[in-house]
Amino acid sequence: MNVYRADLHIHSVLSPCGDLEMSPRRIVARAVEMGLDIIAVTDHNHTGHARLTRRLGEKHGIWVVYGAEVNTREEVHCLTFFDTNQQLEDFQMQLERYLPMVPNDPHLFGDQVIVDEDEHILSEIRHSLYPGLSLGISDMTGLVHELGGLFVPAHVDRPMNGLYIQLGLFPDGLEVDAVEISRNTDPAGIRKQHSELESYRLLRNSDAHYPEHIGRAYNMMSMKAKTFSEFTLALHGKEGRMVKEK
Repeated sequence: MNVYRADLHIHSVLSPCGDLEMSPRRIVARAVEMGLDIIAVTDHNHTGHARLTRRLGEKHGIWVVYGAEVNTREEVHCLTFFDTNQQLEDFQMQLERYLPMVPNDPHLFGDQVIVDEDEHILSEIRHSLYPGLSLGISDMTGLVHELGGLFVPAHVDRPMNGLYIQLGLFPDGLEVDAVEISRNTDPAGIRKQHSELESYRLLRNSDAHYPEHIGRAYNMMSMKAKTFSEFTLALHGKEGRMVKEK
């Protein structure tokens, strides 16, 4: 079994909150510097930099999981992960279907641009990527699983856009694949506070918005190889695969 360092929550320049230096090229370069083996670019409600980042990562032996950070109708932020180009295309279509078309104000919220390998701007997303989708968390979970993806509530303990502050509880029957806690939160401590988390693997990621933040938190994942099937087993803690809590 191999052990891989994985930072699964990184924002590129496409996210309005992402720094202008967070191009796919610089994200991968920083991941190499930090000794990461697996990363995921999880921009808000969009997957526009997923393919390029994966292609650049492959050149350095870094596996890039396709991802996005979605905002549900309840304003709960959740990480979604996918494997194939078809899954990514299908999910992007659903994001565009359920995201309200509210104009973005770059001066107020930040730029939302898609760039190429050389950091040239290819396009700008003119509607805001911040709003909550018109799907609730339960329906969004079902949609992601129907497309073959994985669903992880993000920073559930955070006082804004976390599951507990937005919903007040962990919904019964919510089928998630893991749970992310804030990078400085103690796993044992939060499990004492929320006993229902005993059933889930807990992730801690950087939630990086600046290059220097990439890898400031990461997960040690025990898997045979860097594949989506192995990744799924690790999140579920099955067949000897696991997320090692630090």
